[in-house]
Amino acid sequence: NRLAEIMPNIKWDKLKFEYSKTKTNVRLSYKDGVWSKPRLTGDETINLHVAASCIHYGQACFEGLKAFVCKDGKVRIFRPGENAKRLSASSNYFLGPSIPEDTFIEAVKLLVSDNLDYLPPYGSKGSMYIRPLLIGTDPRIGVTPSDSYELIILAMPVGAYYKNGLKPVNALIMDEFDRAAPNGTGHIKLAGNYAAGLKPSAIAKSKGFPINLFLDAKTKQYIEEFGTSNFIGITKEGTYVTPNSNSILPSITNKSLMTIAEELGIKVEKRNVKLTELDDFKEIGACGTAVIITPIHQISYLDKLYTFGEPDKCGDVLQSLYDELTAIQYGEKEDTNNWLVEV
Repeated sequence: NRLAEIMPNIKWDKLKFEYSKTKTNVRLSYKDGVWSKPRLTGDETINLHVAASCIHYGQACFEGLKAFVCKDGKVRIFRPGENAKRLSASSNYFLGPSIPEDTFIEAVKLLVSDNLDYLPPYGSKGSMYIRPLLIGTDPRIGVTPSDSYELIILAMPVGAYYKNGLKPVNALIMDEFDRAAPNGTGHIKLAGNYAAGLKPSAIAKSKGFPINLFLDAKTKQYIEEFGTSNFIGITKEGTYVTPNSNSILPSITNKSLMTIAEELGIKVEKRNVKLTELDDFKEIGACGTAVIITPIHQISYLDKLYTFGEPDKCGDVLQSLYDELTAIQYGEKEDTNNWLVEV
């Protein structure tokens, strides 16, 4: 590992979740119904037609996954097949192409292999974040889908999304904003979905809340998800609860945590979660690829303040789930579900 040499001022506890230049990224082109072979390039820019469908009509979707240096020194990617499926689902929704799972995994492995020097070493708590981006590239002035697409996959070393790790944060609900409409695109990872969350996120941060929580757009009676990730709650009886809605992005991290919870003997419920149920939870967390789990200490809504656990300590159940998942990702515990793909 040459990351300390390439980035001589690196301090592992200061490594942020942000873009940084690495050796290469991977490109694949889709034209005439066929995907090209993946190709490596050191170019950080893309050449787009001024009328490209991705910038005029939002034909853009992306994914997020991670690679880890494990305890045995081998490099493994966490559940890339799930990301391939979700990327295809997003693309298909805007009438773009599917990408075969083996093609996607081949491209990701090629990228990681060519950027091994940028992988944070085992024990650093860091990882390699991988960002696939699929865009429509044909010029379109009428509202019609592109026939040609480009898949660009980036990789970069990252630390924890929140610099305080599992230290709890506070969240804000603002019911004047919606993340996604019922029967809209909330269930897929379209780039445009995140544009809708930029303003409420900025307002929440200006008020001292690092994260905001969205309610359902139709009734404002049900919890949907946080601006950055899925909502999970642990009831006072110890049940793992996460909302079920076609406006929520199906998080691969959440899916993995539910499996781990069941293996630990924790009851799991995926169902509608009423706003009024917040009083029934002893622990709340935001979960996703970047954060894994961010504990929530307080949620503010109108004139009510909901409090969960201690202000400076993650709850026991969320901590145990976090520990189990990260132990699998770093090869400290047997991967009985075959989630890891070796590079």
